[in-house]
Amino acid sequence: MAALPGVLAAPKTGSAVEYLCFRPGYGERDFRFELTLTRDRGIPGERWETAPWLKREDGTGHPGIQVSILPRRVLDLVWREGDETVSPGDTFVADLDMTEANLPEGQLLAVGSAVLRVSGVWNDGCAKWKVRYGTPAYDWVRAPEHKALRLRGVLCSIEQDGVIRLGDKVHVLR
Repeated sequence: MAALPGVLAAPKTGSAVEYLCFRPGYGERDFRFELTLTRDRGIPGERWETAPWLKREDGTGHPGIQVSILPRRVLDLVWREGDETVSPGDTFVADLDMTEANLPEGQLLAVGSAVLRVSGVWNDGCAKWKVRYGTPAYDWVRAPEHKALRLRGVLCSIEQDGVIRLGDKVHVLR
């Protein structure tokens, strides 16, 4: 709880993309310098195409989970690069205010040549988050009073095909 003011002081826009992660299968992480994003296929080759955790009625992946973005300040609280704990595996990390007040559902984000749309799917931290980072971290991101803060980050659909690279800025389109 003591870290909350620092997390909420993140920039509102213009933060750099960090830790681009390609996720071909469950638990698999491939850190890259760039990723191609498409509306139809998500990130081609990722598990969203073949085994998404959230599906539409026809069995295809829910577009609202194509891209996941984790706040850098939360990552700094739960994970230390180089330790034995697996990276959260979000598509990318950015030092960005991800609260509903800053990024309401439907908000567009320009990242590299791609455009993302913040979805209404709440990223509440899965059971793997609890195992990897502990019950206190899990309970903290899932606390009902923190839902609007989106401490676990945001999930997005791809609105416009494009490429994102390490260091690209995340611009909130107002």
